[in-house]
Amino acid sequence: MMAEILSLSKARKAKVRVAGTKKAEQNRILFGRTKAEKQLQRAENSRAAKTLDGTKLVQIERLKKEP
Repeated sequence: MMAEILSLSKARKAKVRVAGTKKAEQNRILFGRTKAEKQLQRAENSRAAKTLDGTKLVQIERLKKEP
């Protein structure tokens, strides 16, 4: 009966690799969004910013007209 010889550095690296893949899987679940979801969010943000900017301009113009 001979024991299998193993490199401690390789074993340590393998352990870190497994932990990294588990962490990556958790992050995909928590933070992952599809490309379509990202594009939709960008479009909504852009539309909201334009609406807000337009509203600010209207309010500024009203203040300038009123004495």
